[in-house]
Amino acid sequence: MSTLQDKLKGNWNVIKGNLKQQWADLTDDDLLYEEGKEDELIGKLQKKTGETKDKINDFIDRMKFD
Repeated sequence: MSTLQDKLKGNWNVIKGNLKQQWADLTDDDLLYEEGKEDELIGKLQKKTGETKDKINDFIDRMKFD
């Protein structure tokens, strides 16, 4: 299984769209992805959504990519 970093890097546009569908109050600014700063991104998502890090990671892990 690929790491969170690998999934984010290769599939960011798909992931971003799915995150916005799941948590509609997320903005493009909330979803700015910088390689190497995955933990910072997850922290921002936690703060904005009120979800746990595990729940956000699980949501991303459950996504299927071609």
